[in-house]
Amino acid sequence: MNRIFPVYIVPAAVFISVVMGGGYGTGREVIEFFTRYGLLGGLLGTVVAACVFAVVLAATYEFARVFQAYDYRTFFSQLIGRFWVCFEIIYLLFFLLVLGVVGSAAGGILEQEFGISRYIGIAGILTLVVALVFLGREAVEKVLTWWSIGMYAVFACYFIEVLSNSEVDIAQVLSAGTAEPGWLQGGVLYAMYNLAIAPVLLFSTRGIQTRREAILAGSFTGIVVMIPAVLFHISYAVGYPEVLDQPVPNYWMMARYASPLLLGIFLVALLGTLIETGAGLMQGLIERIEAVVAFGEGNALGRPIRAAIAVVTLILGGLLSSLGIVALIAQGYSALAVGFALVYVIPICTLGVFKIIKSSQQNSVSPS
Repeated sequence: MNRIFPVYIVPAAVFISVVMGGGYGTGREVIEFFTRYGLLGGLLGTVVAACVFAVVLAATYEFARVFQAYDYRTFFSQLIGRFWVCFEIIYLLFFLLVLGVVGSAAGGILEQEFGISRYIGIAGILTLVVALVFLGREAVEKVLTWWSIGMYAVFACYFIEVLSNSEVDIAQVLSAGTAEPGWLQGGVLYAMYNLAIAPVLLFSTRGIQTRREAILAGSFTGIVVMIPAVLFHISYAVGYPEVLDQPVPNYWMMARYASPLLLGIFLVALLGTLIETGAGLMQGLIERIEAVVAFGEGNALGRPIRAAIAVVTLILGGLLSSLGIVALIAQGYSALAVGFALVYVIPICTLGVFKIIKSSQQNSVSPS
């Protein structure tokens, strides 16, 4: 019983907390990869995504356990050798894209709700990201944890209010829903690009000690991470099909079907979640750079260099924000999903499984 938390709960909680910020907070990803393929098609897509998550995460956790690779550089050095740098490049592009989505979503909300210029809103949110990063690693970790818990509480209230305040028969609407072509591709692509964060979060899997635990933990994470997507997709049946065209579907749904109090709480929670997502990614980028350039203890990057990295990166993210959240998610994420499939998903499910089996065979043959 005392091993359930470190083996199953911790990896799932860490993975979900990162996925939730940029994706479930706005709801746009759920629309783009699931709901736009029809109410039935969206549900089928979530099942596909859960299966892909479960298979890849199970293989990833076991590979990390076998080769004791709990950071992404060691992990990819063991998996694809000198080509590990390919993941670094694609992940950096992913990082910039997420910053763009964060800025675009926050800017759109501030403009629509408070009349603040979109670009001023983007600049303000990205400035707060820098401020949180400069408070230090502990501050970032605490904010990530507690704000994520609060966001889930807001999500729960959202589901209850939307379903109770609507006259739509959800069961009837879903049963009469259609499955548009593309739901299979949508589910696969959604899992592909979200899996990009798995190798970066392998520190959370150190409690796994056996192959059975690795497979069960990966499967559990894959299923649990898709529960919010399923619930959001179901709630969108209330506002379907108008919800498909909304840049921030969750905000639009709450404005129509939730109380003003919950809408206000949600706005604060959503903006905070977008900030924590950007801050978490920024902190991770700075620490990865420090790991490369710092050759001894105490040689970490100074504040001026850290500030320069943050400013340059956020400027690039701000430029991407100007493209709009719908375009960023529809085009950018799909393209990156292909890249992550080539350097991570396909290798771990083929070469990675082969190396796991080979290592197990070698370990089973002990010298007499």
